[in-house]
Amino acid sequence: MKRLDLIISEKELDSVLEIFDKSSVPGYSVIKHVTGRGAYASVSEGMDFSGLGANAHVIVFCEQDVLDKIREKITSLLDYYGGVAYVAEANKL
Repeated sequence: MKRLDLIISEKELDSVLEIFDKSSVPGYSVIKHVTGRGAYASVSEGMDFSGLGANAHVIVFCEQDVLDKIREKITSLLDYYGGVAYVAEANKL
């Protein structure tokens, strides 16, 4: 089992969820209004209010074959709009 963590602009969230739906991703969790500091800049609470710079954290647990289906589309989206994605092994308790 794999865990995929995405930090993306909330403006791109619908595009990401559409990719998931078309690729049979079994489920996901979305945490909106994520703030923090990245390699290039910080996102503050003030930016969150305006909608500029607001980020979302999307978490997916899936098998490798599902990850393989979405990898290229998610990578293309991240290359164009920005954001980060990390994949890790996940084991059920």
